[in-house]
Amino acid sequence: MTRDSSGTPPTSPALFDTAVVAGVGLIGGSVALGLRQRLLARRVIGLDASPDVLREALALGVVDEIQTAPGEWLRAADLVVLAAPMRALAPLARDLAPFLNPQALVTDVGSVKGGIAAEMERLGVRHFVAGHPMAGSERGGVTHARAALLENAVWVLTPTDHTPLTALSRARTLVEGLGGAPVVMPPDAHDALVATISHLPYLASLAMTHMVARDERLSLLAAGGFRDLTRVASGDPRMSRDMVVENREALREALARFRRQLERLEADLDEPEELLAAALEGKRTRDSLPIVKRSLLPQRHDLVVAVPDRPNQLGAVTQTLGAAGVNIKDIEVLAIREEGGAIRLGLESPEDVQRAAGILSSEGFEVRGRS
Repeated sequence: MTRDSSGTPPTSPALFDTAVVAGVGLIGGSVALGLRQRLLARRVIGLDASPDVLREALALGVVDEIQTAPGEWLRAADLVVLAAPMRALAPLARDLAPFLNPQALVTDVGSVKGGIAAEMERLGVRHFVAGHPMAGSERGGVTHARAALLENAVWVLTPTDHTPLTALSRARTLVEGLGGAPVVMPPDAHDALVATISHLPYLASLAMTHMVARDERLSLLAAGGFRDLTRVASGDPRMSRDMVVENREALREALARFRRQLERLEADLDEPEELLAAALEGKRTRDSLPIVKRSLLPQRHDLVVAVPDRPNQLGAVTQTLGAAGVNIKDIEVLAIREEGGAIRLGLESPEDVQRAAGILSSEGFEVRGRS
């Protein structure tokens, strides 16, 4: 990191001093990587009951430190992210609550919000903002974690009537810092919506795959379209089970609406024009759905540079790399605060990332990249 005229290094432009990610799987690991690579936290600690998962996370550079159990060490954290599976979320919250810093921002990444929001209020965790990044992958585990998974993802935040506005503001800043798009709504509204767009499709996929499983002739003809419709059935069975059971009341209502839609379409089989109108409406709706583009620049070609709040620091970075023949393809300003800021450089290759990191480090800049 560069120094000012007095020789004192400027403060790193971090939103948080110590962040704890409790549950270092696909989403938790992606959050941890985002915190580190975007310089949002000075220190990221991974908490997980599995020593093997923690060792892997440490080896992959997902976290800076690891812990296998909650304790007094948690009081140093000013950000705690609960990223355990749905069934383990409330027990995890109860285990952590006695050790939390009362001023720490606490959030989660679970797909159902009503239960965890109520539990955190019962535990007296005042600065809790329930959250749900609408992102994921069929491939789970920290091995497949990547910060780019969260980029451009809709990230629902569900405050209650008791959530401090300062906590919600900090949560929004966190989500934006990770590259997500925050959307705010009440917990029950969120749960009703995801019951329709996420949990109902899972049950529908199960029903369709069960039909194939019970008639082997169907599997001979189940091609691309069927595989696309049933993709979500290939997710982790236990995690998916816990997800839909946790949201069962809202899901029952969604199932009732779905049955009515199927009955209407069944009736339209005798009314070709009505069925055509339904098909046209379905096509318009499907074609209008937004396509979320993840990480326009490959993550492995990114380099994040911390810059102090002094004139011409951006110029110093670009001129230094230009003089060395390193071609910068894109520049994104990630954060600007009084004590400094961070920029992300898009480079041409992993080799350029390593080369640029060495050059800038030798000039006193703090850098982080992943190739």
